[in-house]
Amino acid sequence: MTDNILLELRSSNANFRNAIFRPLTVNRAKKSVSVNIVTDLAFTLEDKETAFKVLRKYVPEYFSLEIEITKLSPDCEMIKRKVLEYIGFCSKAVLATLDQNDISVEKRENGFYYTISVLKSLAPVDLCSQIDKLLKNNYCGEFVGELIFSDKDIDDIEVETEPDEIEFEMPIRRFPIVDFNPLEGEKIQTYAVYLADLNLVRDEVVLCGIIEDIKERSYTNKKGEEKTYYSFVINDKSASSMITYFTRQKSIEKIKALKVGDSIVCTGVNEEFRSNLRFTAKTIDYGSYPQGFIPEKRISKPVPAIYKHIHPQPFVDTEQTDLFNIKVIPECLKKEKFVVFDLETTGLNSSPVTGNMDKIIEIGAFKIENGEIKESFTTFINPQRQLPDEIVKLTGITDEMVRDAPIYEDVMPDFFKFCDGCVLVGHNAASFDFKFVDYYCSVLGYMFERKIIDTYPLSQELLFLSNYKLNTVADKFNVTFNHHRAIDDALATAKIFIELIRIKKSLPKY
Repeated sequence: MTDNILLELRSSNANFRNAIFRPLTVNRAKKSVSVNIVTDLAFTLEDKETAFKVLRKYVPEYFSLEIEITKLSPDCEMIKRKVLEYIGFCSKAVLATLDQNDISVEKRENGFYYTISVLKSLAPVDLCSQIDKLLKNNYCGEFVGELIFSDKDIDDIEVETEPDEIEFEMPIRRFPIVDFNPLEGEKIQTYAVYLADLNLVRDEVVLCGIIEDIKERSYTNKKGEEKTYYSFVINDKSASSMITYFTRQKSIEKIKALKVGDSIVCTGVNEEFRSNLRFTAKTIDYGSYPQGFIPEKRISKPVPAIYKHIHPQPFVDTEQTDLFNIKVIPECLKKEKFVVFDLETTGLNSSPVTGNMDKIIEIGAFKIENGEIKESFTTFINPQRQLPDEIVKLTGITDEMVRDAPIYEDVMPDFFKFCDGCVLVGHNAASFDFKFVDYYCSVLGYMFERKIIDTYPLSQELLFLSNYKLNTVADKFNVTFNHHRAIDDALATAKIFIELIRIKKSLPKY
């Protein structure tokens, strides 16, 4: 039915002839329907009214209807990047033999035509039809792809051999407990594990920190009885973590007397609960970290020797090679390498303290060397959970698109290698995106140095705008992109970053 509605919309108005639908939202409680239309052509208020009339016929009378129309005009470079990304999604074997020079894209009146130069023995016969379908889910217009069989010999392709895995056991950091005073435990505890290192299932773990938050909660046990338990958030200067404690009758009054600011020692187990790690305290006592305690720096696993799952691709931006529009590159940009990155996630919870941290579903990143964008790194990530409807609507990423993608355990080592020796850059990244990559890399033993430049406060410092959202800053520099997709947001941010440094003429502190 959706196809028929879209066909009628396209025929109702020339400005919608290439339009597509984003996933619609139906709120049965509020009896409302929201539809997002994407078009590659300019539209007027009258065009919007025409679209409303077409869609209104298909929505029950007792439902309200809201429509939003977005204009999106991809260029050839954007489509080339997407074709390469989708090749990796459809066939890892083909991707391993390609670079961007093997893909050509031509803009046509109603869409794009592209070719892929591949080895005949490797290419699935339906590769282009798979890519066409993915492109049509995200961009307006028609897409026609064609495979051009390469005369390369598969034996001539150099395959990167995998070196022997370096054994590395992550040391667990501990600090001495001072002023230990039993509250309900019988054993004197002398050392505690850093909260930042609490990322594996472990028995008999001792933690120590200052209480930042206390919540009394209840649950119903198997006998149907309502029981009380507590959630404590404690901090030991290395991290904050949530502690679950199930009360016992003999010590309930002592636990109730605890308050924010008290320093406690928790002895218990770190276990998996509903696909997340949860620390459950068996006993709680008094104790603290030493006065003047400064956490020691955590040792990182070595940078992986090779890329295993996600390989960077060369990037060529026509704006960088435009001989008629030469822009001076500030010297400060040439002195460092930068990785500009953006993420799409299952939600906004970027802290593991609650025990329900959201997952990364897409990484997009570009490497800047000598002041120019040189490489790209992009992949979906399987979050191993169903995507919320609001995320599907916002990003256009569906469960089908991430179902066969690699999990974060396979992606993050490659991303850590891509970022090696670089300053990280992102828009609002310091307070959001970096927390995700920092956490999911650290769980695997890869530790980032906190060298990050955030273009959000940098834009506030250098520009005078109504707001400093990414699309607003992008409009300032005439940067067009497909918002709320990681690879496109990352490229827009990279271009914005270069322009901001041209204005500032120096790098901000990081």
